[in-house]
Amino acid sequence: MSDLGDQMKNVWVLALLALVGSAHAESNAVKKELVAKVLLLQQPAIEQAARALAERPAMLVMQQAGQALQTRVAPDKREAMGKEIQADVKKYVDEAVPLVREQAVKLAPAAIGPLLEERFTEDELKQLIGIMESPVSRKFAQMGGEMQKALVEKLVAQTKSEIEPKLKTLERSVAKRLGLPLLPAGAASGAALPAAKAASK
Repeated sequence: MSDLGDQMKNVWVLALLALVGSAHAESNAVKKELVAKVLLLQQPAIEQAARALAERPAMLVMQQAGQALQTRVAPDKREAMGKEIQADVKKYVDEAVPLVREQAVKLAPAAIGPLLEERFTEDELKQLIGIMESPVSRKFAQMGGEMQKALVEKLVAQTKSEIEPKLKTLERSVAKRLGLPLLPAGAASGAALPAAKAASK
């Protein structure tokens, strides 16, 4: 009788373990669905980050080109060459941005998904989705690029007079250390700003 009792107890324990395992699997499945929804709602921000990443090298190239135009190209040829360089940069951006954006969206579930699953409970994920789906939150998120642009424009205007002298000092110091000829005052910074603006269009 005791053997039968032990067997029944084992069956009961196994049944409980199976139920717990099933509930855990269901919980994980629900959590994965919630995480997938968060990532879908976050996709515009992921794409924006990918765009910024793809454009950053182009911005640096434009800045370096702006400096080189002032020192290595005859004045009468600078405008034409500047337009050619802008066209090259635009071609790069047009090709690179979609590629990086597509990969960012594809990699997000594997890169971000586990972090969300680990740090957030199901209830927290549901609350997060509720916040992200609210019309006010969506409206605010859509303004991200516009707000960043407005801040950068004001910031440049506000700090230009203080930053330009420091930049010129840096340019002179680096040129001296490298044994390079000094650029005309403000040539690098002056050429870099329009070039950077052109690349962002």
